[in-house]
Amino acid sequence: MLNCCHTCINECFYPMIPLLVVDDDRRLRQLLKSFLDESGFETHVAANAAEARSVLATHPVQVMILDVMMEGEDGVTLTESLRDGGHKDLAILLLTARDTVDDCIKGLNAGADDYLTKPFEPRELLARIRALTRRKDKEEEQKSLKSLSLGEYAFDLKRSILVKDGEPVFLTSSELALLRVFAQSPGKPFTREELAQRIGHRVSERSVDVQIVRLRRKLGDDSKQPRYLQTVRHIGYGLYPDSEGQAA
Repeated sequence: MLNCCHTCINECFYPMIPLLVVDDDRRLRQLLKSFLDESGFETHVAANAAEARSVLATHPVQVMILDVMMEGEDGVTLTESLRDGGHKDLAILLLTARDTVDDCIKGLNAGADDYLTKPFEPRELLARIRALTRRKDKEEEQKSLKSLSLGEYAFDLKRSILVKDGEPVFLTSSELALLRVFAQSPGKPFTREELAQRIGHRVSERSVDVQIVRLRRKLGDDSKQPRYLQTVRHIGYGLYPDSEGQAA
């Protein structure tokens, strides 16, 4: 399941980021701890949800690698509980033995930032951790920004106004709600279900696709090859101001 090698470890060194591994498989838990410690992380471990909460209460964990299929409280339920309990800035990566779109969407809807299916390569795990920390750093930077640049367009996050060349661009309430969700978490993909819930007014998932098309048009985005408001394979949509995304 985990194929570690010193070459990989030496090539993938990262800063001392406090990280938590939650898995009821003792062997895998210890393998991951050894691997991540050698890769430059400050790694904590927990065998279940209760132990995970104890670690989170006493350590400033930035990233949590969480197994989905644990006995008792599973990973998805724990993720929902942590998000509802105020752990909004914690990056959560789910480990799952199930490789279906429905399972992935369920985890993301619960509040997970990413998922990885077992078995996995150590280098991919490190790459995903790196992507998560980079995304969280961008979100922190975004909180201090007043506007988001999208080519000729700029979205004023304080006043929720889209402008082009200094002139406001009219957005419907649904389009504005969508753009606000994306702008608050640039680089993060959202499912259609998540977006429908954020928009409200009993909007269907199909209606989200229609709103995306209209919003792309108002952002000057090519519907066939969107630059900013991109389609993310198997998930939904994400806003990528720097044009770095997972376009499908």
